[in-house]
Amino acid sequence: MRLTSLDVFRGITIAAMILVNMAGVADEIYPLLDHAKWNGCTPTDLVFPFFLFIVGVAMTFSLSKYTAANKPTKAVYLRILRRAAILFALGLLLNGFWNKGVGTFDLSNIRFMGVLQRISLTYLLASLAVLQLPRKGQWILAGVLLLGYWLTMMYVPVPDYGAGVLTREGNFGAYIDRLIIPKAHLYKGDGFNLLGDPEGLFSTIPAVVSVLAGYFAGEWIRSQPVKSRTSLGLVLVGVACLVIGWGWGWIFPFNKKIWTSSYVVFTSGWALLLLAGCYELIEVRLIKRWSKPFEIMGLNAIALFVASVMLIKILAKTTIGTGENAPSTYNWIDQTFFISWAGALNGTLLFAIATVLLWFAVALLMYRQNWFFKV
Repeated sequence: MRLTSLDVFRGITIAAMILVNMAGVADEIYPLLDHAKWNGCTPTDLVFPFFLFIVGVAMTFSLSKYTAANKPTKAVYLRILRRAAILFALGLLLNGFWNKGVGTFDLSNIRFMGVLQRISLTYLLASLAVLQLPRKGQWILAGVLLLGYWLTMMYVPVPDYGAGVLTREGNFGAYIDRLIIPKAHLYKGDGFNLLGDPEGLFSTIPAVVSVLAGYFAGEWIRSQPVKSRTSLGLVLVGVACLVIGWGWGWIFPFNKKIWTSSYVVFTSGWALLLLAGCYELIEVRLIKRWSKPFEIMGLNAIALFVASVMLIKILAKTTIGTGENAPSTYNWIDQTFFISWAGALNGTLLFAIATVLLWFAVALLMYRQNWFFKV
């Protein structure tokens, strides 16, 4: 069974990710296109957890044939491990791509973690949980991970900082990152300065629940008839997650960079609502014409993500002209074709939208040629 609404949801998410990644290179952007600096949750902060949620929904269909009576073989586990390894390797490729010029790849200084690495690890761990634990055990695990992470972050003291310090350098997750990951391979931007990693190892623990939340949603969809009551069930649970996450956020603030438990619950709520909307329109009411562009992008989401990040790196690290004041290719295009007539904020937004349209054209070409990049 292929769920078209899931492909559309994935396409919406990859389009949003390309949009915010492209806009994020500029000096001035609309606040809604920027991540929260530390605590908080903007629309941009929903994009990455949506990807993890989508991974979980997809797992429902790929792993549904394995039951207590039909246990997965060694080959199944090797296939899962292979997929996780490829995703992790692609993440390392992106981290090392064009860092010091074309053709350079400095293994001694490459960042170990990243977006694809987190997808890799959470997919691997969530898959093992789904295959090894009964349904009740999966729910218990999700609760234990969220509560355990919260209690650890709030009550386990960090040397030189104490317990419950949720700053970039003082939080327990950053401490674990510094303890395990060599300094040369930590994240070096966005104010972290080797203090930890926004996709660090310890904060991957609650991120596994973002995947499991998607898996639980997919299980609900598979077990229900294609009717509005199925969409309504997703909506009700989604609203409940928003309320619970919002309440939890008062004592354990939303924070994407340390992937707080409240952030997991809150963003899962929004993911459930968007999935419910796509499901109701596409599967139940058969209103599909609007969704075709997103479906096309969703069918090659990983390829588009990898290629778009590579393009952004090339544009940001190459220059037009020579000399110290030579603008980056990104800034030159933005200034010349967009900012010059639309202003800084609108120009950058239009540049990002144009980039999304460019990648849609690429996805359309791949779709018509029947090229689908599978991991």
